Amino acid sequence: MEMDTKCKSPEWMEQYMYPTAYSLFFIIGFPANCLSLYVAWVLMKKGNNLAVYLINLSVGDLLVIAVVMFNSFYMGSGFLCCISVDRYLAIVFPLHFARVREVRTTVLLSVIIWLAVIVLHVSLFTYTETIWNFCASRMCEEPMIMTATIIRAERRKICRLLFSLLFTYLLAFMPFQVVMFIRGLLEPGNCSVTHNLRDYYMVFVAMTTINSVLDPILYCLISDSAKTEMKRLFKVCEEQFIKLSCFSPTSVRLEILLQLFLH
Repeated sequence: MEMDTKCKSPEWMEQYMYPTAYSLFFIIGFPANCLSLYVAWVLMKKGNNLAVYLINLSVGDLLVIAVVMFNSFYMGSGFLCCISVDRYLAIVFPLHFARVREVRTTVLLSVIIWLAVIVLHVSLFTYTETIWNFCASRMCEEPMIMTATIIRAERRKICRLLFSLLFTYLLAFMPFQVVMFIRGLLEPGNCSVTHNLRDYYMVFVAMTTINSVLDPILYCLISDSAKTEMKRLFKVCEEQFIKLSCFSPTSVRLEILLQLFLH
């Protein structure tokens, strides 16, 4: 009984730290991912294959933000890997892998990733007493051999994307992975390790949500068409806001709001 008391987590974590952290991530991440989802949907209707990955990424991030129990840490990483490979093939091998980059192929890969996530969650829920052992994921890439035909700006764009993905992963998941590795080595049968690592573990679990907040920023970084569409959307909203501020009758304002909603 004394051992169980020592292993209890500090109450202030659940009462203050978690609600504050997740509320902040929700306030920032939910509207940002909703915006990304809208822009990706518009681009997908125009035949943009990259938008398929971005829609799935935004939906997954919204699930993580809105439903904390849906805590698949690696689903977003899977779609980000698909996006990085797609950008690499589009710039380095624009003609050789055109079929791989078709919309139907991206839809198939997205379905496979979702099925893998569902199977993983079902298996984890089945074995409640299993010790969680996480392996650091590794993205296999072809050697980035740049030919003289690739302009310098495109090469910088690829490097910026890959470094951004790496930075996002390290910031969101590396602390959590380190603590989980230490727990897997030292925790079984040793309650003092659990007591000492509990604070760090809970803080780093909350930090994994940062990935869902940073994904929309990466979205703007990797897609010029997304930047254009967001600028267009903001311009429309600005024009409608100016109209609302110029006309005072309530009926006119309601009509403009309705037009904005239907647009």
